[in-house]
Amino acid sequence: MLIRRPVEEVFEAFIDPAITTKFWFTKSSGRLEAGKHVRWDWEMYGVSDNVHVEEIELNKRIRIESSDSTKTEWIFTPRTDKQTYVTIINSGFTGTGDDIVNQAIDSMEGYTMVLCGLKAFLEHNIELNLIADKAPDAHVKH
Repeated sequence: MLIRRPVEEVFEAFIDPAITTKFWFTKSSGRLEAGKHVRWDWEMYGVSDNVHVEEIELNKRIRIESSDSTKTEWIFTPRTDKQTYVTIINSGFTGTGDDIVNQAIDSMEGYTMVLCGLKAFLEHNIELNLIADKAPDAHVKH
């Protein structure tokens, strides 16, 4: 997806949880750094993920492994000095053919919402609450 912001700003939005929590997860144990393990929480659903940051290339690429052993790679391609194209590759799904297809579809849907939320936040300073509003009946009762 094309984000009309400089590559440095788009990249930082995924590295810095103070920004990422505006469009994706609600809490993080820290910034992404190569070799580091970080916990991400979606408090409204009572779920979390422990991710291992495998590789970071400043303003170019982030690669992580999730606790379920799937891998995600974000690629940041500057189009102009004020536009960045973000590509997300998610791999490592397991199970039957149908299981893999369903996991890939769920992943694509989820990351599409993440990118839409990122775009709205960085381009217009709007928090769409897409992740929280996707399944309001699944929220944990406090």
